[in-house]
Amino acid sequence: MSQHDTRPPTATEPSPGRIMQVGLGFWDSKTLLSAIELGVFTELAKGSIDGPTLANRLNLHPRSYRDFFDALVALGFLQRNRDVYANTADTDLFLDRAKPTYMGGLLEMSNARLYAFWGGLTEALRTGKPQNEIKHGTGGLFDVLYQDPARLREFLKAMTGLSMETAKAIARKFPWERHKTFIDVGTAQGGTAVQIALAHPHLTGGGYDLPAVGPIFDDYVRSFGLSDRLRFHAGSFFTDPLRRADVLLMGHILHDWNLEEKKGLLAKTYATLPVGGALIVFEGLIDDDRRQNAFGLLMSLNMLIETPGGFDYTGADCRGWMQEVGFRETWVEHLAGPDSMVVGIK
Repeated sequence: MSQHDTRPPTATEPSPGRIMQVGLGFWDSKTLLSAIELGVFTELAKGSIDGPTLANRLNLHPRSYRDFFDALVALGFLQRNRDVYANTADTDLFLDRAKPTYMGGLLEMSNARLYAFWGGLTEALRTGKPQNEIKHGTGGLFDVLYQDPARLREFLKAMTGLSMETAKAIARKFPWERHKTFIDVGTAQGGTAVQIALAHPHLTGGGYDLPAVGPIFDDYVRSFGLSDRLRFHAGSFFTDPLRRADVLLMGHILHDWNLEEKKGLLAKTYATLPVGGALIVFEGLIDDDRRQNAFGLLMSLNMLIETPGGFDYTGADCRGWMQEVGFRETWVEHLAGPDSMVVGIK
């Protein structure tokens, strides 16, 4: 800058670093996803292992393993002492298939399905059409899952692990002392219902989902000794009546559907609730200014990839829809990570 230049100095000079980091972010992602697929973290959960032995157990080529393991070290997913590798605290807890906290099932599915489908994002942006199995006439995500009971069980288990902190926050932050019963609509394995019941012994309730989910829900609830307080109710929330309760919950449900379907589900819950009852909708809500919650915005692009009409939304959007169908009081409250809840009172 010359002595006659009156422009204020910039805080930082332009740099391509962030551009390259995001543009090549699939390198990081696929390295982690391949490690999960190969069982790296499950093997290391048994104990620290030297590189050649770990490579042999995983059937890796001599050319590949050193860079692969050390890349996982550099990315923060493994630790290394000389040539001996170990899990980090996070990967040991969440990516060991033998632990109940394992959430790799969702990432395994992402590796097997979404990684390839996201390659069609540009086409989806131009056409507005899904890029998953629907594109090839073989059904969508849920059709694929519900055809395979073992795969469905693993997916629902992964969803429980992914949503655990959110479920605990709902149990802690909502005024449950004002209510006696609840039903979690689209309950999956029952993780949210279990956390609410554990935190509030006066409550009874259960979960509502398609019939195939029932045995998975029952097994999970039984493992916590809550079968006397939590029951499974089978049905489709589009075609069957909802179960009546003081509080209804819908977690990571509304974003799967188009605007008309979203409003229809909200109206159906409103009609089901008693006066003074509450609906809790929780998602990775996009911030109202649409600038900060990148996860919510990227999840909405994922809905573009996965569904014919689904999209994510802001808390203000959801409050408006709730008020439109009749809810007299609404508010938004942050839960955990990218997730927040929108509460509507009838």
